[in-house]
Amino acid sequence: MLFSRSETRLPAPEEALKGRPEPEFPLQERHTVLGTPLAGPYPEGLAVADFGLGCFWGAERKFWQAPGVWTTLVGYQGGHTPHPAYEEVCSGLTGHTEAVRVVYDPAVTSYEALLKLFWESHDPTQGFRQGNDRGTQYRSAVYTHSPAQQSAAETSRASYQSVLTGSGYGPITTEILPAGPFYYAEAHHQQYLDKNPQGYCGIGGTGVKLGDPFETNWGASCPTGIAPVED
Repeated sequence: MLFSRSETRLPAPEEALKGRPEPEFPLQERHTVLGTPLAGPYPEGLAVADFGLGCFWGAERKFWQAPGVWTTLVGYQGGHTPHPAYEEVCSGLTGHTEAVRVVYDPAVTSYEALLKLFWESHDPTQGFRQGNDRGTQYRSAVYTHSPAQQSAAETSRASYQSVLTGSGYGPITTEILPAGPFYYAEAHHQQYLDKNPQGYCGIGGTGVKLGDPFETNWGASCPTGIAPVED
């Protein structure tokens, strides 16, 4: 092991790995499914949303299949270490979570529809974990790009907490914060489940619906979802 792993505690800034001033690898040019550029600046009229909901391989697929999504890419967000590598994030010493950046057309879909997909695609009550995936890099997060996004995310969290509580779930642990830097992940992580159709997918929801007008029945789900974990 190159690093001392922490699965249950986020590092303070002074404890985090130093990282590097520039990325050590280039960003893949185009989305392998949608054919659109991954890097910005993005065409006028599009909007950006950032989500963390466990392993970003399956999370990204959820969003690239959604109507109105122009492009997606995966990366690291919410921590301290600039331009980290995957192994560094997995060490628990960067503070980052695995994140998906979603670039979408507000004329076709809405931020609220993306929030519904986000909440219903994972269990946001599990803290530093999604199913069998354990560690601070698997925590649930929404990183917002405007006061309107912040308000919508907080409102949707309260709404989903109400229906989750009624279904026997505990408190939502999702962090909702203004977006900081998004550090893109290595090329082999981008659209991983398109490049590796039989690859691992740990994304699965609670089965509890948010209960708003938007539907999220599009796209493939992971074959077995998230297996329960015995504490």
